[in-house]
This record gives sequence, C-alpha cells and structure tokens, in this order.
Amino acid sequence: MYPHQAERLAEALEREGLDALVAASPANVAYLTGFRSLARSVYPAQEYYAVVTRASTALVVPTLDAAAVVEGNVEVGHVLCHGRFHLDAAGARSEAARRLSRLVAEPIASGADALAAALGLLGVAGGRVGLDDAGLPAATAAAVRERLKGVSVVPGSATLAAARLVKGPYEIDCLQRALHVAEEAINVVLALLSPGVTEREAAEAFEREVIAQGATPYCTIVAFGAGSAVPAPWPTDRPLRAGELVRFDLGCVVKGYHSDVARMAVMGEPSASQQATFDAIHAGLEAALDTVRPGVTGAAVFEAAITATRKAGLPRFARHHVGYGIGLEPAEPPRLAPDGGALEMGMVLRVETPYYVAGEVGLNVKDTVLVTRTGAHGLNRSHRGLVVLD
Repeated sequence: MYPHQAERLAEALEREGLDALVAASPANVAYLTGFRSLARSVYPAQEYYAVVTRASTALVVPTLDAAAVVEGNVEVGHVLCHGRFHLDAAGARSEAARRLSRLVAEPIASGADALAAALGLLGVAGGRVGLDDAGLPAATAAAVRERLKGVSVVPGSATLAAARLVKGPYEIDCLQRALHVAEEAINVVLALLSPGVTEREAAEAFEREVIAQGATPYCTIVAFGAGSAVPAPWPTDRPLRAGELVRFDLGCVVKGYHSDVARMAVMGEPSASQQATFDAIHAGLEAALDTVRPGVTGAAVFEAAITATRKAGLPRFARHHVGYGIGLEPAEPPRLAPDGGALEMGMVLRVETPYYVAGEVGLNVKDTVLVTRTGAHGLNRSHRGLVVLD
C-alpha cells in the first residue's frame, strides 16, 4: 500500500470511529492490497476480503488464488485462504513454493470464518468494523455479520469510496499512462482508416496496439455512421464510407487503473451539419472543464456543460450526467450530475458531452483532468478537435 492510500484509510478509520475496514469489491480489495484476481472474473461469487486497521492489513482469498497472491508478491501483514483446492505442494523447493505450501496446507472452511480469523490476527476482538457490503449478495453479507457477532458491524462501502476520491501520485501516474496508451492506439487506427475498413478491423487494431504497449483494452467502441448512434455498440463488419463520422469511445487498464477517451473523426470534409454538431458538444466540454476547481460542485459542472452546448447550437441537448471520477473503476465518484457534490483537489475526472440522434449519428468528446488548487489540469495529450481523414 502506498503512503497516500495508507493516509486516506487512516483518516477514514479515525473519522468514522472504526477499528477496522473490510473491503469486498474487486476495486476496494485492490486499493487496500494491490491484489487483483483473474479467477474472480470467472467465479464472481467467490469471497475475497481485504482488512485494514491502524496497524496492519490482511487479505482473505479462496485457496484457488493462493498461488497468484504468492507469485504477485502481495505485501500485506497476513494472508488467509478458505475453501479446498487441490494443489500438489509436496517437496516445494523455492521459498515462494514453501510459502504457498504453508498457505494451502490448512485452509479455513468459509470466507466468513477466514475473515473472522483475519480480524483476530489483527487484534480486532470487539469495537466497530466497517463492512464493504454494497456489492455482496444478501446471503453472504448476512453470513459475515452472523460470524462477526463479537463486533459491531456497520456499513463501510461509502467510507471506502470517500477514501478513494482523492488520488495519490502513484495512482495519477498509472491513470496518465493508461490514457497515453489509449491515445497512441487511437492514432494507429486513424492512420489505417479509409473507405472499406470495418469497425471490427479498427477495433482489433486498437486492441493490438494497446496490448503491444503492455496494457489491457476494455470496452472498445469504434463506430461508423449510423452505428455511432448506438451508445454502446459491439463492433460489426460495417465498412467505413466517405462522409461518415467515426466515434471512438474506448480505453485501457494499466496496473488496475483505467483510461476512457472519446474522439471524433470524419471520412473526408465534414458537412456543415456535422461540423456544427461537433462544435456544439465541444463547446459544452470546454465550458465544463473551465468550471472545474476545488469547491465547485459536480452539479455546477453539469449545468455549465448543458447550458453551453444548448447555446452553441443544440437547444434540445439533455444529459443525466457529464462525467464521473475515474481510477480503479472506469466510473466512480464523484458524479458530474444535478446531484453532484463539491470537488476536491486531487480528484481525477473524466468529463464528456455525448450526443445521440436515434438511427442517425452519435458524437462524443471526453477528456480526463486532475483537479488542482486553482482549476483543472488536463491529462490528455491528443487533439480533441474533429479529425478530418483523407
């Protein structure tokens, strides 16, 4: 755990009067321990917990993931496994293999029992424990609460979300790297786009470049013409035609941290309508970015974007939000929406002004900014104007 995360969590424990915080969601477990499970994507019902106190940390995983913890050099005070998984660890030679052998030798029967044991190792025998139960199945949360009868279990998901609001230097570096990889991959796609290239070919080219740069693509949208009017389309064999708009809305993951970029291009000179529509949403994005600074609310950023876009030529422009925070999840608090609260220095926001005309076209521009002492510092490096392809 990096110093920034440790400080934010210590402040959260103190502020809420907690003896321990228990993370359960993938992002929260990663925030406390750095551990991200691939197996969990296949078996989402498996129980994973990370525990933090003022003095130490613990990680609880299914025995299936013990080897991944050891190989990943996860740095926590204690690791506990639950459930059976058959692994031949006899005659282990390396220190890592011997550690793995010890971890899997006597796994604890259930996730709830392992969590109780972890709290015991951390010296939490009573007091208040915040449980990240927002995403837990009701039966799992009930089993944990029943097993932890010796402590006062209170909701902890909001406490963890508040700790993660402000990003530290390591997190900002990861976010910026993910952003730059995605932008460089967009440039690769722009260079190959010509009439006849399909959405699928463009999406595959983006993902190949992202992987070649050591990142992981996710939610790749490269949509042409009327296909761009679908907010979240799968890539198809639709070929690019002269005069069509191209909508990029995509990103990648670096060390667990996400990027999310939206850019627009057009095959040939844009029509007056295409340019005017793009200019309107671009004006909305600029107004939103100009509004971002500490103390300003997400509601104010939302209102600035809506007002500017309408004034610039789209009088019916309407949105339910114009962005979120971004980090270990692609969309996380704060929300830039009518109910959005005050922004803080150190937040990282992805701001957007998408516009869709049913059955015809969709446009979006999206930038990522760090909230600084006086405003918003852009983390993107790519041009966000309408790219004209020839």
